[in-house]
Amino acid sequence: MSNKTMWTSLRDGQKYMDEWPLRKELAPMFPENRIIKATRFAVRVMPPVAVICILMQMVFNNHSGLPQAMIVALFALSLPLQGLWWLGRRRDTQLPPALAGWYRDLHEKITSEGGALQPIKSRPRYKELAVTLNRAFKQLDKGSLDRWF
Repeated sequence: MSNKTMWTSLRDGQKYMDEWPLRKELAPMFPENRIIKATRFAVRVMPPVAVICILMQMVFNNHSGLPQAMIVALFALSLPLQGLWWLGRRRDTQLPPALAGWYRDLHEKITSEGGALQPIKSRPRYKELAVTLNRAFKQLDKGSLDRWF
């Protein structure tokens, strides 16, 4: 894991959401599907929830409850950021040995069938796995994928 700023992690999380294939075959093996769906939901829903929390206190003229509403609003706004941060950190995490072997097998299968991929990495990370999985689902037929899924 590298030392990087929070903003870089958030940006990388955004990239990883686009890179990761949201396939039902991957859902039991990786938490990414659940995290990506929850983060996308939070990005869409939590900003209005934060605004409604504060506006409700103002509409009902409950100025004593405004500090608590602001805390709830800040918490609601932090939820999508937490998902993006987790995804950004996960993107740069090295694969465990079992998954690294799976990555190499999958990479070899794609290149043997004529697919173009970046050269195989000696220490692959989840972002390389995401790119390889995307390519596998696009280029390989279902029979070829049965070995892994």
